[in-house]
Amino acid sequence: MHVAVFSTKSYDRRFLGAANAAYGHKLSFFDARLSAETSQLATGAGAVCAFVNDEVDRDVLADLASRGIRLVALRSAGVNNVDLEAAEREGIAVARVPAYSPYAVAEHTMALILTLNRKTHRAYNRVREGNFALEGLLGFDLNGKTAGVVGTGKIGEIVAKILTGFGCTVLAHDVRPNPACEAMGVRYVPMEELFPSCDLITLHCPLTPATHHLINAEAVRRMKPGVMLVNTSRGGVVDTRAVIKGLKDGTIGSLGLDVYEEETDLFFEDLSNRFISDDVFARLLTFPNVLMTGHQAFFTREALTNIAEATLANITAFEATGRAVHEVSVERGAGG
Repeated sequence: MHVAVFSTKSYDRRFLGAANAAYGHKLSFFDARLSAETSQLATGAGAVCAFVNDEVDRDVLADLASRGIRLVALRSAGVNNVDLEAAEREGIAVARVPAYSPYAVAEHTMALILTLNRKTHRAYNRVREGNFALEGLLGFDLNGKTAGVVGTGKIGEIVAKILTGFGCTVLAHDVRPNPACEAMGVRYVPMEELFPSCDLITLHCPLTPATHHLINAEAVRRMKPGVMLVNTSRGGVVDTRAVIKGLKDGTIGSLGLDVYEEETDLFFEDLSNRFISDDVFARLLTFPNVLMTGHQAFFTREALTNIAEATLANITAFEATGRAVHEVSVERGAGG
């Protein structure tokens, strides 16, 4: 099948190209994000391969359908950037990669937690300048602290296991409790109990209408003063302005973000020689207790290999049977 691959970087070409040796699809790589302005690049293809910040809305899907596109193969787990109802109306199937490497995201989450706590990023810069002073680098023992894990799918489960290994008491919240978490001693509680009880809160839930701005002004108000908040799920789960207010008044003692709700025009690009006009993002960068990475939690060799293999398996199955391995529908959503 001819596939138009959008938002590609050198690593996408490398890993998709290597995996495709076993499948033989024709892959056309485009640096551009998929949008209403770029969808014409898919002309002649039977499928498009999209990433997390590609726009797969009603207008884009209508244009893709008019060009004969029958499949949108996401090389990501989340489907929040896809209008599933519009895809169904246009007769376009949508597939995703449900589990590429939960360890990658879980381990990056812990990297953010440990760096924020022990301030190793600041210490690294100091030592390189010959500054060996310890003032401003004070951390705390994770052992004995209470950690809250919001969303206990596979990633949240692994984070809970790691935090348990550090000696934390782990509270969790999810619409469906995970038996594996319960077996390791994790206790499920309502959000109203989790917020004021936790020294550390880490987010691992998908972005849905129900979780959009789950962390809002009211949620921040209920949190334990000085809480560490980490988000490696989706940017829209957090109301950034509410979190900034929490940072200013001290409710949030430290913040780790790998995602940002307005990241589309920022992340995955080198903007070091350009002015960043997003005032909210710029404000975040002024806080010494904020650590941000550019949506890199997934970025390991194992994850990229699994993403490529699963994406091409979806495309191959669809070409052969008319149904992808991990197809998503309006009814089943991301759980399909």
